[in-house]
Amino acid sequence: MFMTIITPLFLSDIAGSEILLIMVFVLIFFGSKSIPSIAKSLGRAMKEVKHASAEVQSEIRKSGIDIKKDLNLKEIIKDAEEEISQPLDQVMTDVENAVNYNPEKQTSEKLDHSQTSKKENHG
Repeated sequence: MFMTIITPLFLSDIAGSEILLIMVFVLIFFGSKSIPSIAKSLGRAMKEVKHASAEVQSEIRKSGIDIKKDLNLKEIIKDAEEEISQPLDQVMTDVENAVNYNPEKQTSEKLDHSQTSKKENHG
């Protein structure tokens, strides 16, 4: 049970006997009285690292939100959409006019126009 708890803390290529050897060296070099204070210091250091990492992540998220506000993406997208849609609307109108083109109607309109202009000139 003890080895299964410690093994995930280290890389998977460290065997149980190596962990035991490391523990013996720590006990010899630091003594049994200083090990709890060392463990406590390591725990505090790990807690501070986690806290600092959370703060950095929070700052990155906040700066991302600020950048989005500064860029005003919705307005940029709306302007680009208008710039693109105006020429497309014109092309669509031209295509509809070309599809609905009726030469007889335009010829009769030209004739009517020319006849009214002749009447105005004679009258």
